[in-house]
Amino acid sequence: MSVKRDASGRQSIQVEVEVPGAVEEVWKAVATGPGISSWFCPTEIEEKTGGVIRTMMGPGMESLASVTVWDPPRRLAAEGPGAGPDAAPMITEWIVEPRSGNACLVRVIHSMSGGTDEQRKQLEGIECGWPYFFAILRVYLAHFRGQPVSIIRTMQQDSGPVNDAWSALTGTLGITGLRKGARWTSPPGTPSLTGVVEQVDGDKQPYAAIRLDGPIPGIASASAFAMGDCAIVTMGIYLYGDEAPAIAARDEPAWQEWMKELFS
Repeated sequence: MSVKRDASGRQSIQVEVEVPGAVEEVWKAVATGPGISSWFCPTEIEEKTGGVIRTMMGPGMESLASVTVWDPPRRLAAEGPGAGPDAAPMITEWIVEPRSGNACLVRVIHSMSGGTDEQRKQLEGIECGWPYFFAILRVYLAHFRGQPVSIIRTMQQDSGPVNDAWSALTGTLGITGLRKGARWTSPPGTPSLTGVVEQVDGDKQPYAAIRLDGPIPGIASASAFAMGDCAIVTMGIYLYGDEAPAIAARDEPAWQEWMKELFS
């Protein structure tokens, strides 16, 4: 993965992943509000050219974009603001391509005009983040496709390096050293969760994804990344089923307090 620059100076990155499911099923997961909300962030999409995409990245962090291409179930493109008051607009494209064996290739492309170093750094940061969310997408499509979600989110800042923050988080969670297929139980002092490790990756932006089977089905995820001179650590717990809203509302404060104490 790397930032590409064309003859006009436009810079772009693309990240892709193969996921289970037919084209129509995968399209719903990446190009509709209920679908993308079930594995990414709460999102509303007006499904038409000129429609508005509203993504709630966190408290007070709403992102707006306008649909420029609406070609279901193959391609969606949208234009939104870049980071910073004077940043060039960013174009985001979602492409779904069928593969054999009831699978699809999902490709996301981000591009900006201007060719500045600041834009390159912004694109590099976005590129590093997608493998984490694509790990969640794979688990969602394999096990929870089409189900509504309730999400627990918690995030903290740490003054040390990303690797140190990640080691602290995974060590306390009991993820360190676990491989795909290993059983996992949430540590003492946290709401009860049990599941099976789907993926742990300690690369430039480390992340983990665990498929939950107790107390209800879901996905527990964690990641760490650099922001300026600090590290940001985050957890997302995606819960599915009729009991999910009540459990998420009950347990989110406890997870937020646990994370706050860990990185205080």
